Amino acid sequence: MAETQQQSGSTPEDEAPQVPDSVTFMVPKKEISMVPDMGKWKRSQAYADYMGFVLTLNEGVKGKKFTSEYKVSETVEKLLDLLGTLDRWIDETPPVDQPSRFGNKAFRTWYAKLDQEAEALVSTVLPADKSAAAPEIAVYLKESVGNATRIDYGTGHEAAFAAFLCCLCKVGALRVDDQLAIVFQVFNKYLTVMRKLQKTYRMEPAGSQGVWGLDDFQFLPFIWGSSQFVELRRRAWLVHTAFQDWDKNVLWFTGISLNHLGGAKHWTEQRTLCKIASGKGTCFGGTCVRSKVVLVVQQKTQIGQVV
Repeated sequence: MAETQQQSGSTPEDEAPQVPDSVTFMVPKKEISMVPDMGKWKRSQAYADYMGFVLTLNEGVKGKKFTSEYKVSETVEKLLDLLGTLDRWIDETPPVDQPSRFGNKAFRTWYAKLDQEAEALVSTVLPADKSAAAPEIAVYLKESVGNATRIDYGTGHEAAFAAFLCCLCKVGALRVDDQLAIVFQVFNKYLTVMRKLQKTYRMEPAGSQGVWGLDDFQFLPFIWGSSQFVELRRRAWLVHTAFQDWDKNVLWFTGISLNHLGGAKHWTEQRTLCKIASGKGTCFGGTCVRSKVVLVVQQKTQIGQVV
């Protein structure tokens, strides 16, 4: 084993996670139905793997911009092609005329195509020896685009996409050195496609917190995006050129620039900005983010600014 690693020039950190050949893949089913079930979930290996995946990516993008140098593997390119296919299907499935303003029924037509093709799409990304995992992993892909019955989308669907990516890491399709490309390329493309879905089919926010959320639809951009700011000095926030340099290079800005999707016409309506400063934290799993937030005006444009 050691000789093989030395000859290939790889390190243990670069090696893809190994799934034993004895593993039997199965189609996921809902196991959390009551509050006590959450305890079992939080004690499970799956929870540890999932949170470890999110936090590993959070560490990987620390202080990095979209323009930072990183490798784009063949698997990443295949994932971008997959998301490009979903994007193209939106163009091929225009919204229909209907009396209700929200929840255009054409989304169900779009989703039906994904439901039919999901396993084939996932198979294009998997290693040949892990093709049996396609039915299991495809469920997370289908869960990541919204609910076809309610025609809504929320942070739970976004979490399913993170689980989809985590599964690809578990089977060795994605590797540790893909982490920047996972966030900056794959996840960023996913956000683009999801926002197109939300706007095209007028999707309702699932489990909306109303004015209490910066973005009714997404949450991970604020976790990974804030990590990108770690090495930015506080004083830089008061310099307008800093915003010009970072606003197109950070996930965090892509979220707040779309605040109109949440229905708020003005930043003062986003009460979370005022409440974080009073000690109320925004939590993901057991990780809480508490930052003092103020509002500043830069050339008549209001920006949520962390100081």
